Amino acid sequence: MRNKSVNMNKELTVNNSQLTIEKKGWEIKKLGDVCEVQRGSSPRPIKNFITASIDGVNWIKIGDTKTVDKYIYSTKEKITKEGAEKSRYVKKGDFILSNSMSFGKPFIMKTDGYIHDGWFVLRLHDFINTEYFFQLLSSPYVNDQFHKLASGAVVKNISGDLVKKVVLPIPPLPEQKRIIAILDKAFIILSKAKANAEQNLKNAKELFESYLQGVFENKEKGWEEKKLNEITEVKDGTHDSPKYIKDGIPFVTQKNIKPDGLTIKKNTKFITAIDHLKFYKRSNVAYGDILISMIGANRGMTCIVDDKRIFSIKNVGLIKKSENINQFFLLYYLQSKLAMKYVKEMSNGGAQEFVGLRALRAFPIPFPKDVQIQKQIVKKLDAISAETKKLGAIYQQKIDDLEELKKSVLQKAFNGEL
Repeated sequence: MRNKSVNMNKELTVNNSQLTIEKKGWEIKKLGDVCEVQRGSSPRPIKNFITASIDGVNWIKIGDTKTVDKYIYSTKEKITKEGAEKSRYVKKGDFILSNSMSFGKPFIMKTDGYIHDGWFVLRLHDFINTEYFFQLLSSPYVNDQFHKLASGAVVKNISGDLVKKVVLPIPPLPEQKRIIAILDKAFIILSKAKANAEQNLKNAKELFESYLQGVFENKEKGWEEKKLNEITEVKDGTHDSPKYIKDGIPFVTQKNIKPDGLTIKKNTKFITAIDHLKFYKRSNVAYGDILISMIGANRGMTCIVDDKRIFSIKNVGLIKKSENINQFFLLYYLQSKLAMKYVKEMSNGGAQEFVGLRALRAFPIPFPKDVQIQKQIVKKLDAISAETKKLGAIYQQKIDDLEELKKSVLQKAFNGEL
């Protein structure tokens, strides 16, 4: 589509959606016409150019944006000046845009540096306001175009030629500034409302955790404490890595253990029946048992086996169901901060810490001797948990609604409706 002025009340079809612009002076332009677009480049092998020297220059990676919403002030790594000569320079005020993985997300440079070929650098012409351009690139209007233009089966990416074809609504510069002034005020209100909802969601979760903590700290008469292996049988899964197949027996790892239960549908690998039989002799997982992650950042996370399918486990502890203790009472304790404190204290290892089988078997478990009292505690905890989750769902919905409202405001802004 050629650049052209849009008359009042004229409707333009862009990417199967209608863009209604009711103000004179607006234009529909391609991204390549409003800024200079260049792709980054990288010296190879990059490890030969990484340096800790004070003479090194900033090397901007996707990882530098993990906790960044808009501006990039610093980088974790630097490259040599020789490496910089084979890379792409970006300066303070430039936009950089990822073209793979989290493709399409814009950032504004607040420092100088160099980018690899996973980035584009965008340099605006003087008729585009920086803040207007950032909000435009962040809007569903442009984001939807990026997703449609992206290609690649495993890692989607965008080519420079495609980026330049993205269609943008561009009003006169004074109108751009007026729109940003309105958006700034609206976003302050939305940000405060979202922060309140997030705090309320956090409070709801902490309310239950506090009550749960109190149950096990303020023990009444008739309680005792025993090691886990004195109450029930404790095993661990295999540490081997068998050959995985497309479909077969589920092979459960710590990735399948989630706060809300066992998940076999996602992050599941499969093994042959022969391998399964070998592993199942070691850890005969059954319906109603408890699984506990033994390795990695989520070690100590537990769940009840609520799936009747047969499966094998790896790097996961198995706590067999026992008549000595109510499994749901035990699960609640293992999910408490007291239990997580024990897991952390008994963990070993370096980069990927783990809690061993010996420590797992020695896990100190406080519980009422009377199983009926255990069931009563579980019933009360279930009720409080249900109410807490209901409250949490309300606050989460508010957060989601506020995100949708923000998208709606952006959509109206770039349809000329503000």
